[in-house]
Amino acid sequence: MKTKKPIKAKYEFKNVSEVRSRTMRAIKGRNTGIELALRKELWRNGIRGYRVNYNKIIGKPDIAFVGKKIAIFCDSEFWHGKDWEIKKEKIKTRKDYWIPKIYSNIERDKLVTAKLKRAGWSVLRFWDSEIRMDINAITKKIIKKIGFREKHFTLLGSSPKK
Repeated sequence: MKTKKPIKAKYEFKNVSEVRSRTMRAIKGRNTGIELALRKELWRNGIRGYRVNYNKIIGKPDIAFVGKKIAIFCDSEFWHGKDWEIKKEKIKTRKDYWIPKIYSNIERDKLVTAKLKRAGWSVLRFWDSEIRMDINAITKKIIKKIGFREKHFTLLGSSPKK
């Protein structure tokens, strides 16, 4: 009988406890709650034909309408640095790690957006708080961007136009 090799973690976090390392590895990078909520809302409104975590373009958007060249990102506020100049002051531990880490995420997001736009893609980025607070408004923005005709759908909470 073969002995199994221990599974090596995808990421190794240096100078952190095993518990903290395990916790950090458990943070999901795809199919997060905000992504699932948005996709469910799009589906409920008859929006189909998108790709999830589309890896054939830079940035691997959470949702991509490939034929229309529309890339949608659902950004968490901590990891992508919403109000970062204010929030970075609230970090209590490992500032030497977290501040450069989040800055690099912000710069990467800017670079990805610029490269996609240069390649002819439209880029929509939504903060998790925007999605949680008013998913209907976010859905309307996406529907407008993809050119989905309103007469073909009824947005939850609203009546169809006549």
